[in-house]
Amino acid sequence: MKGILGLLRMSSRNNKPQQDHSDSVFFSTAFANQGVDPAMLVPWEARAVEVGAKRLPASKGGKLLQALWSKDKYMAHLDQDAVRRMENFFEFAQVPPNRDLIRQDEYGNFMIVLLSGTIAVDRLQPWGEQLRLAETRPGDILGEMSLLDSGIRFSACTTLTDCEVAVLSAEGMDDMMVKDPQLAASLVALLARKLSLRLRAVSARLSENQK
Repeated sequence: MKGILGLLRMSSRNNKPQQDHSDSVFFSTAFANQGVDPAMLVPWEARAVEVGAKRLPASKGGKLLQALWSKDKYMAHLDQDAVRRMENFFEFAQVPPNRDLIRQDEYGNFMIVLLSGTIAVDRLQPWGEQLRLAETRPGDILGEMSLLDSGIRFSACTTLTDCEVAVLSAEGMDDMMVKDPQLAASLVALLARKLSLRLRAVSARLSENQK
């Protein structure tokens, strides 16, 4: 994480129109450094087709995102103008119920913000038990761990109802780093904080389940 923030700070200092975009591939190619076959990567474009996602107008999706994040304890640190600028880097979609947006143990390079509806977060334990970790509410963020570190997915995320989502891909994150590095730095810092808190909660839940 320190490496990511350092890269963002460097990008911010050197942000010029003629900037070399060599740094901008950090998120979209980081998984390759783990020796992962590119064919194993599941990008949002492929998953959207698979689950029958329909494009949601950015005007509607952006307003939902602004309204939800303005009420979030951490994401509210991003002012309305910052969230509005993020609309240029997110994709917005409608997804039917009973569709796997994220599957456990796959490699993915996108995160999801739930705008409306409910998504179940489940993990198949090594001993075969299916554990329901959470049923998310609008405003919750899913999959940011793999976006930030290019690791495998910890759990599966399945729509329980019709859902509207905002999606940030690795390519979108790279684009944000180049075009609006201060915004990217703020977003990564807030995601890291929320992720840390959620991992602590999940760890406690798993520990209780093993007793």
